[in-house]
Amino acid sequence: MFSLKSCLPAMMLILVLGVSSCVKDVDLDQAGDISLKPKIQADLLIFDVEPKDFIDGSSGQFKNTIRDTVRLEFLDDDYIQKDLEEVEFSFRYSNTFPREFSSKISFLSENNRVQHNVDFIINAGSPGNPAITEHIEFIGNDRIEVIKRSIKMVVELELLPGDQEFEGDLSFASKGLFSFEF
Repeated sequence: MFSLKSCLPAMMLILVLGVSSCVKDVDLDQAGDISLKPKIQADLLIFDVEPKDFIDGSSGQFKNTIRDTVRLEFLDDDYIQKDLEEVEFSFRYSNTFPREFSSKISFLSENNRVQHNVDFIINAGSPGNPAITEHIEFIGNDRIEVIKRSIKMVVELELLPGDQEFEGDLSFASKGLFSFEF
């Protein structure tokens, strides 16, 4: 049988070796050098447009330009204002109208001042063959202030001239991939 007195020196040696070999100097001053760089993807605005959306509700007349506005309240949050580094916007249209549209997407300040515009043409499609138009807009650290100053996004669609019948639908989806450094 083992006696406690005979095992005690061996246990002390193992304990001393274990404690001294596993300890590494820790410099707590390096805690300030730690940075986290998360990316968050968020849906911004999604809608579908039909021919009836181009009829003025009060006059019943056809209008060739329609718009929708969404408030992006999260852009005013402290962590966005302090830590947002860059953003990549993704805009996607699926068009079955046999006509092209002009898309103008504006980011506005609280006072409705334009901070940033994104303009492009939406390709014509057909009911059996929708045209997919995608546009990526990257805002880097050198221009990120235009997004930090924004609180609204306005999407304006203008039907471009043409002789084709005005039947179909237009679907829109937008996302933002927001990159931070904390």
